[in-house]
Amino acid sequence: MGIQKPSHTFTKIHLKALRTNNFHILFTVSFTVLINTLGVAQDLPKTTEPLISTEREGVIMIGDSLKGLPVNLKENDTIKSDSIPKKQDFLEGIVKYKAKEYVSMNQREQKIYLYDEAEVFYQDMEIKSGIIVIDYSKNLVYAGRLKDSLGVYTQAPVFKQGANVVEPDSIIFNTKNRKALIFNSRTEQSGGYIDSELTKKENDSVYFLKEGKFTTSENREDPEFYFRMRKAKVVPGKKVVVGLTNMYIYNVPTPIGLPFAYFPLTSKQTSGIIFPSPGQENNRGYFLQNGGYYFAISDFVDLAVMGDYYTNGSYGLRLESQYALRYRFNGSLGFRYENLITSERGFPDYLKTSVYNLRWSHAQDGKANPSSRFSASVNLGSSRYYQESINQINQSNFLNNTLSSSVSYSKTFDTEPSINYSLTATHSQNTQTQQINMTLPTFQGSISRIFPFEPSIGTKKGIIQNINFQYNLRAENRIQTTDSLFFKKEMFDDALMGVKHTIPITTNFKVFKYFSVSASTNFDENWTFNTIRRFYDSQNDEVVTEELKGFDGFRTYNFSTSVGTTIYGMFPFKKPGNDPKIQAIRHVMRPSISYNINPSFDQYYDTFEYIDADGTMTTEEYTRFQNSIFGSPNKNFSSSLGLSLANNFEMKVRPKDSTETEPKKIKLLDNLNFSTSYNFAGDSLQWSPVRASGGTQILDNKMSINFGMVLDPYALDNNNRKINTFNVNNGGSIFRLTSANLNISYSISNTTFSGKGGDGLDEKEENESLMSGGRSDDLFGRPQDFSDQRLTDDNKKDENEEPSELYNYKIPWSLRLAYAVNYSNNARENEISSNSLMFSGDIDISPRWTVGASSGYDFKNQGFTYTQLRFERDLLSWRMNFSWIPFSTRSSWSFFIGIKSNLLKDIKYDQRRRPDQRL
Repeated sequence: MGIQKPSHTFTKIHLKALRTNNFHILFTVSFTVLINTLGVAQDLPKTTEPLISTEREGVIMIGDSLKGLPVNLKENDTIKSDSIPKKQDFLEGIVKYKAKEYVSMNQREQKIYLYDEAEVFYQDMEIKSGIIVIDYSKNLVYAGRLKDSLGVYTQAPVFKQGANVVEPDSIIFNTKNRKALIFNSRTEQSGGYIDSELTKKENDSVYFLKEGKFTTSENREDPEFYFRMRKAKVVPGKKVVVGLTNMYIYNVPTPIGLPFAYFPLTSKQTSGIIFPSPGQENNRGYFLQNGGYYFAISDFVDLAVMGDYYTNGSYGLRLESQYALRYRFNGSLGFRYENLITSERGFPDYLKTSVYNLRWSHAQDGKANPSSRFSASVNLGSSRYYQESINQINQSNFLNNTLSSSVSYSKTFDTEPSINYSLTATHSQNTQTQQINMTLPTFQGSISRIFPFEPSIGTKKGIIQNINFQYNLRAENRIQTTDSLFFKKEMFDDALMGVKHTIPITTNFKVFKYFSVSASTNFDENWTFNTIRRFYDSQNDEVVTEELKGFDGFRTYNFSTSVGTTIYGMFPFKKPGNDPKIQAIRHVMRPSISYNINPSFDQYYDTFEYIDADGTMTTEEYTRFQNSIFGSPNKNFSSSLGLSLANNFEMKVRPKDSTETEPKKIKLLDNLNFSTSYNFAGDSLQWSPVRASGGTQILDNKMSINFGMVLDPYALDNNNRKINTFNVNNGGSIFRLTSANLNISYSISNTTFSGKGGDGLDEKEENESLMSGGRSDDLFGRPQDFSDQRLTDDNKKDENEEPSELYNYKIPWSLRLAYAVNYSNNARENEISSNSLMFSGDIDISPRWTVGASSGYDFKNQGFTYTQLRFERDLLSWRMNFSWIPFSTRSSWSFFIGIKSNLLKDIKYDQRRRPDQRL
């Protein structure tokens, strides 16, 4: 039967007799072939069943000479079984096929032709192509492209088996042994692309290639680079093993090559070697940095062990681990140690030091356990680590003056009343003074508020029903030490321990409908294990302070009450017949008056006598609880009245959109607060300074403004000491401005006015900066991670925007500003104590060129602050970075170029110049 033209008719063929090698079967077979321009579909089922006389619907395979021929049995067969064993058919499953133009069967050639958008499905194999020929006499399937009248090829084959997809020019597939010959194949494996002139598919897991290319470039037609593979073996999803190979850059061969190579292909993390970055440093010679081994311990935790070595004997070690358990927790742990040698042994400037740093971050998923939570943020180590370390991601870390840590666990018991407790360990380290303060640990427990007089039904009303009390407990072990004694037994010698019990009793109620009144009293009991005794040693003529260990305690109480209300004011500008742009200004005031009483607990004070330098007998008063970590009891009675006023200003303006009916609200001042107090029990200086503070956000919340000042009503004498005379009575103004501050921050970008906001540190860079004690923005510089790519494992790419070839439609940019000024006049200094402007920004000067800078200017000292210049070039499959700190004591630069893909990220070049050593 030859090729049939497309038609809407049915063709019926009757076979009257069929001779086999050993017997005759007389029957009538009817089969129908649907030839339709809309498409044809046929099924070729298994042939392992014998012919039986039972009527069956569907298609089957019968006889050796009709292999692959679909038929319908229309008559019962009287032969129940066959004593002659049948040959095993070449098909082990159903073959489904279809085509858009036509399907033609040639019984003489024992072939099926499928033309235009042809598809064949056999077990886990799929072939889609312009033309497909099924030769069921040789167990072969051929697929190729279509060629039009202009000689253009279309509908190239797509061969898919399991998860492997190959896009060749043509393919020959053997359905019996499942081998294949693939011509000009193109496939993707774990982020890498493999093109080969000739590929032999040995089985489902092994391919042999001849004259192939391996690249990670997205441009398959003209890749920026590729590795030429003369011969190669590919195990999909596992590895590529090649013989002689070398790199080509834009089809130009380079001397970068190997006699053999191994490329791992995997969709999950695997263990492997981390290749180091070579370089040279003036002070320590040649080096290898960031080399080591990566351990893929499990799907939940990994470990990277990396080290540095310098030819002068210096070395460094880093352990980096990340862990995560979905819906439970995630975190990271890092330890860094560097043994640094300066100069040569025997020289006067020879120096050998060691620094270390430990960082740990742990976060619990909020849904893991709502009643308990564990978190950790640890950053501790040598005080000089960020100043002396020679392998830093963030060079601006040396500006950080404080290292801080916190590890906490909290638990809530869902009872009535509820019970809460937490256990916390904290650490604070000043890198300038090398002073360390720690709490190991702090225990806090509390019982929620109890309302003993609340009604059984309804809401609480009045002073009695709102009476409530609760219980709080705080126990702390506080350690103060230095960097040199850190983690040594001496650091525990001066530890202070204490326990504080607090029972607050409060109530609140309304008076005159608009005034809210609250009253409270607190009872505190302090337990301490560290007390002192002071006495005069007449033999040595000195005052001795003796530290005592043992349990002791004291009890205090106080009382406070406050009255507050809220006043709303509206100043309308809209009048009938007049619709101004500013329709009204709204002013909200929240005045408050408070009264506090703190009794004197002089029963906890003792006295002793001693002879001073003039030979006079002097009496000194002290309390044995002056070393208590929760403070000592009050010696003087205090009765003070507090005054405060909070303000808020808003403006209503006419909306630009005429369809909107409601006016738009704009905040003029988020807050403007004033506070002061008057001490009735004081003998002098009864008024405290007036403190004023305020803040607002303008320009669509892009600019934040905060300010504050302190106004003192008392005057100074000739020695600049405060006296009990009002400043206005001393010939001055009502208040004396003693200090003031102003902070302004502004962020803007090319997308600001489209509502998308500006750029800054991404999530990984921000976490790296915050864990090191730095800022959440890039005003002090951006963490630069080139060689080990700890911050850039995920390729940053804007999936929603393709760069334009005609780059004149916009230029992406961002700018961040921060201005701070402080004024000081406590002792008639009348000076600006600090005045600086910090700025950072990035601009894309071309589709793939980005230039950035972080710097600042100190107006007081008239000089630029720490400055970092950044240059980044997107080279498609590659990236190039250059970071430069042009001046200051940290002057240095770093250059990096390497492949973006994690698959080949070890192919890189890294060069840097470290800051000069300063003695």
